[in-house]
Amino acid sequence: MRTVTSHPISRRRNGWCWRAPSPPTAASCLPRCILEEARLQTDSANYHADAGTLPLLVSMPHVGTAIPGDIAAAMTPAALLKADTDWHLRELYGFARELGASTLAAHWSRYVIDLNRPADNANLYPGQDTTGLCPLDTFAREPLYQPGRAPDDAEVRRRLALYWQPYHEALQAELDRLLRLHGRVVLWEAHSIASVVPRFFEGKLPDLNFGSADGASCAPALMEAVTGAARADGRYTIAVNGRFKGGHITRIHGRPAAGIHALQLEMCQSTYMNETAPFAWRPDLAGQVQPLLRRMLGAAAVWAGEGSTA
Repeated sequence: MRTVTSHPISRRRNGWCWRAPSPPTAASCLPRCILEEARLQTDSANYHADAGTLPLLVSMPHVGTAIPGDIAAAMTPAALLKADTDWHLRELYGFARELGASTLAAHWSRYVIDLNRPADNANLYPGQDTTGLCPLDTFAREPLYQPGRAPDDAEVRRRLALYWQPYHEALQAELDRLLRLHGRVVLWEAHSIASVVPRFFEGKLPDLNFGSADGASCAPALMEAVTGAARADGRYTIAVNGRFKGGHITRIHGRPAAGIHALQLEMCQSTYMNETAPFAWRPDLAGQVQPLLRRMLGAAAVWAGEGSTA
């Protein structure tokens, strides 16, 4: 998989080139000095991207493990373990490129800034416990920062410009490209989490948790096509718009009336890996769930293609 810089994707005759983003952005109101710093640093790898041919984009905003040195220096040992990463998803979805899907995967850890939270840090699940835009603790409530070294408002704004905004610009640009090509596109938000996290839910989570913002972010027929494949498989428990209904990316980009249908799959990590450190990949488990993932993504691509203008 190619590692690329943080500019959106555009097509040219003999390959892929990169162009500066033009739409208004959440960072447009930030101080000029912060924006200048962001422009200087976009040559580093903010994400990993592959542009495909199908009307399907797989986004993985929580797979990143990198933490810049200045931020890591302020963190605790618990933070540097990065336990809440969506481990191994790039490997798990490694077949997506072969299918012809576009992929976008984060480079930076969610502990630096959470790409699946809104820029204003609004709680996506009012009344429930969640972690924020620049989280201060782990899912197990362990502090991420040494005493007195948590990010202040200015630091949060800096991280928005440097690490959050490039991913969202790339995501929007690729959705726009696919929409121009096909007239309809599916955004598949790929996530995973430990199967038992008492802070967020009681007991063990179902194996496959699908979210569409309670039906607002995608057509019911798309959700039925995808979950139908899971039900037909019969080996995994499923939930639809249960504890996980889709995060910021699903909710903000899922606009069915505009031809963009977004859904989130939050998988239990127990379906493909060990959930305790060092969080090892389990080929025996992954090999069982990957064929189902492939069928579900295939169903999403077929559904999108049925409405394609290409």
